[in-house]
Amino acid sequence: MRLQISRTKNAASFYVVKSVYANGKRTNKIHEKLGTYEELKAKLGDRDPYEWAEEYVAELNRLEKEGREPVVIAKYSPSRLINKGEQRSFNGGYLFLQKIYHEMGINRICREISDKYKFEYNLDSILSRLLYGRILFPSSKLSTYELSSELLEPPDFELHHIYRALEVIAKETDFIQSSLYQNSLSLSKRNTGILYYDCTNYFFEIEHDEGLKQYGFAKDHKPNPVVQMGLFMDGDGIPLAFSITEGNKNEQLTLKPLEKKILSDFKLSKFVVCTDAGLASISNRKFNDKGGRAFITTQSIKKLKAHLKEWALDPEGWHLDGIAKTYNILELDEKKDREKIFYKERWIKEDGLEQKLIVTYSIKYREYNIKIRNSQIDRALKALDTNPSKIIKHRQNDYKRFIEKTTCTADGEVAENEIYSLNTTLIESEAAYDGFYAVCTNLDEDATEIAKINRRRWEIEECFRILKSEFKARPVYLKRDDRIIAHFTTCFIALIIYRILEKKLNEQFTCDTIIRSLRKMNFKELKGEGYEPIYTRTDFTDALHEAFGFRTDYEIVTLKQMKKIFKATKGR
Repeated sequence: MRLQISRTKNAASFYVVKSVYANGKRTNKIHEKLGTYEELKAKLGDRDPYEWAEEYVAELNRLEKEGREPVVIAKYSPSRLINKGEQRSFNGGYLFLQKIYHEMGINRICREISDKYKFEYNLDSILSRLLYGRILFPSSKLSTYELSSELLEPPDFELHHIYRALEVIAKETDFIQSSLYQNSLSLSKRNTGILYYDCTNYFFEIEHDEGLKQYGFAKDHKPNPVVQMGLFMDGDGIPLAFSITEGNKNEQLTLKPLEKKILSDFKLSKFVVCTDAGLASISNRKFNDKGGRAFITTQSIKKLKAHLKEWALDPEGWHLDGIAKTYNILELDEKKDREKIFYKERWIKEDGLEQKLIVTYSIKYREYNIKIRNSQIDRALKALDTNPSKIIKHRQNDYKRFIEKTTCTADGEVAENEIYSLNTTLIESEAAYDGFYAVCTNLDEDATEIAKINRRRWEIEECFRILKSEFKARPVYLKRDDRIIAHFTTCFIALIIYRILEKKLNEQFTCDTIIRSLRKMNFKELKGEGYEPIYTRTDFTDALHEAFGFRTDYEIVTLKQMKKIFKATKGR
């Protein structure tokens, strides 16, 4: 900033002038009008206005250098229209995602891929915007491109570059996954001693099946073709690797191929694989019963052999961790023992595999089972009161399983009408399993330790919920297989970034709070001066700034300050 004096025949006016960039060109802007010579003389008394003005500008430059200069906002007119097409509001919530993006070295991964293919478009810019968009404003690739202009840093690519980039991302998805893992090791130690695996599927808004899009068991209950995603998560809840397979493929067959990639590409060898019962085939268990690997998998008590089921449900012989005596669960105190988890264990050998069967019992879990079933019974009763004839088939855990249809009389005659009623026999048989939970493992660890590891499986289920709900990964509108794989690659990377963000915030905020708050972190551009935050400062934004080491919640973030923030988020 410098002092400028405008002289006329009768007066001299003092201004503070500042050089600014507008539309890529350097220009001068009046920062502040100090007044005329006579006005300053009257205010300053014996002081020379010229000397005072020089000192005032010098002090402004000193404060500017320290990033503490006061900003004089231009006057606004209630009669002057804003410029047509001029964007005035920008999102800055992505800056925190951008810092993680660069900490993970994703920009370096993009550089390696770009060097390999020698294309001219900016893959780093494209992929970063696809990731920020998936978290902040999940939508189509076209909408993502359009909404990218709402970030503080505008995109430097065209829409057709995105679709060209998707082809490359699909080809390099294995390289991207393994590189992300290797890069993450420089940030913190990964808990790869425990790996959680699960599988889900995503539906398409089409009616014909081809390629990866096939009709299968849709977990969203949609009558559309689906693709299947298998996901490995480490022991800290951070996604590790994923695969996309045909929607009609048996999900039990998806585990080994992806695990083999982890063994070869990630250079991991010893770990425990934790899965649910749906992925617990004997083949998968045997695969993880060698090479220093192990398994923990949920076991359905209903599907146990008769003698094992009898042992599991026997009220005698239950233990508590650290206590030598045994318990009869029929004699438990409903209040004092409500929070306790009792267990029994034994080794079994079936199909050539030796494994330990651990069964737990909890009064609290029993109450949960009863609550869920009672809710389903209520829904079944409502269906009986309305139009039960529409109930054609049901899924294994659907409330409709409690409705039975009778088509003959008690003496065997063919009934004139179909009779629908509540299946009380089935309800009673299911009630016998309330409070019981079982797992199988080849580990010789304490039952409580095994249960503790298995208990974290909810986190991988939450990963899928975030992908489907907050990230809107479905329905999928892409047609080509390579673009479908690229779509889920970006979803996978976005999930990693989000999970790391949660860890940085010490997991003290909900997913809804985090994403909704980042979306609202908007700034009003003050031409030539900086950006004014127009979001609400909250406990979340305070924690966010504390965790990332920079702040965007001053009354104004000057251009100089914002440039420093840009550099900080990119590790420069």
